[in-house]
Amino acid sequence: DLRLGTINTIVLIVSSLTMALAVWASGRGRKNATVLFLILTMLLGATFLGIKYVEYKQKFDRHEVPGPHFVVPHDEETHQPLPRQSEMFFSLYFCMTGLHALHMVIGIGLLLWLVLRAQRGEFSARYNTPVDMVGLYWHFVDIVWIFLFPLLYLLGRHTL
Repeated sequence: DLRLGTINTIVLIVSSLTMALAVWASGRGRKNATVLFLILTMLLGATFLGIKYVEYKQKFDRHEVPGPHFVVPHDEETHQPLPRQSEMFFSLYFCMTGLHALHMVIGIGLLLWLVLRAQRGEFSARYNTPVDMVGLYWHFVDIVWIFLFPLLYLLGRHTL
């Protein structure tokens, strides 16, 4: 679903901004701003996962999940069946997006850990290394999506 994939891309780009703002705030010892930006990042991550759930549910409802009950999907415009190898595409789609979603869940857990520490005032201009490190992790996961989005949602659309 190109629309949902695009929305998810925007959500993750904004989450990178809120994560960068959390790193900035923690480096200046701004406890409340750090907590706010970390929570916003978590909410955006959860939004991404919620949208991904909707997308997965659509695929399950249409039997586009690889396995014995797989139904060859039809092009939405021409209503022609897609090639039989589309099952391979969906196998790769679920593996790659599922692994990405797992890393998002881990990231949200790390963000929660940071929120708890930030609320106790553990970060300052002199020490905010955990926020920096989790920020790098979060940006890496976002960059992975920036590669997955065109690979899974855009590549080959012109040939359908």
